[in-house]
Amino acid sequence: MRYNGTKYPFDVVYEDNHLIVVNKEAGLLVQGDKTGDRALPDYVKQYLGDKYNKPGAVFCGVIHRIDRPVSGLVVLAKTSKALERMNKLVRSREFHKTYWAIVKKCPYPKEGKLVHWVRKDTVKNKTTAFDEDPGDAKKSELTYGGIGKLNDHWLVEVRPVTGRPHQIRVQLAKIGCAIRGDVRYGFKKLNPDRRSINLHAKELHFIHPVKKESMHFKAPLPQDDFWQQFSTLDTIKSREIKQVLK
Repeated sequence: MRYNGTKYPFDVVYEDNHLIVVNKEAGLLVQGDKTGDRALPDYVKQYLGDKYNKPGAVFCGVIHRIDRPVSGLVVLAKTSKALERMNKLVRSREFHKTYWAIVKKCPYPKEGKLVHWVRKDTVKNKTTAFDEDPGDAKKSELTYGGIGKLNDHWLVEVRPVTGRPHQIRVQLAKIGCAIRGDVRYGFKKLNPDRRSINLHAKELHFIHPVKKESMHFKAPLPQDDFWQQFSTLDTIKSREIKQVLK
């Protein structure tokens, strides 16, 4: 998006006095790391400062993260009160996320639940999934359903139950369904832009921490050519598609 001539690597989906919801580009960090690269909160602070003409420090709290090569919805807090209350929602699993992933192989069965135990190597920044608890891993759960097929790729909807590092990526890879472009977890080659994988944070649903209203947000698919091949499915409810595929 552009604001006052400045290009930002996100689009604003929703904003009020407490929260801002953005649809971020793939390749952008949500939280700063050892690379020192500029992260999403830095850009959001700049955007808020420009929009409201705030010369001083701007508060912007990270509530949840999506991986750097993943596109889609991220919620940030504009006040410390909103951050504290949203953190409670996340911890109590009242913050619901839906992702779309493109994979080469259709999951079998076409829909179901995956339960693994995952352990992250912080040095290599890579997570390993186990079928049984090795004793030093955390339980990781998600549900999934095949939405549709285009040429030789499948579109899969994923809803994580837990929030482990690289959870969707490693759990799909564990069943032989590595996400397109995700060479870290077994896909054969990078995507042409070399910075994205075909995993998109598509929907968010939660109760507003201050207004106590039900909030439901959807993000359009990224504009790159490969994602846009699936854009027709974006206008149909996943449930309806699943009925057609049965």
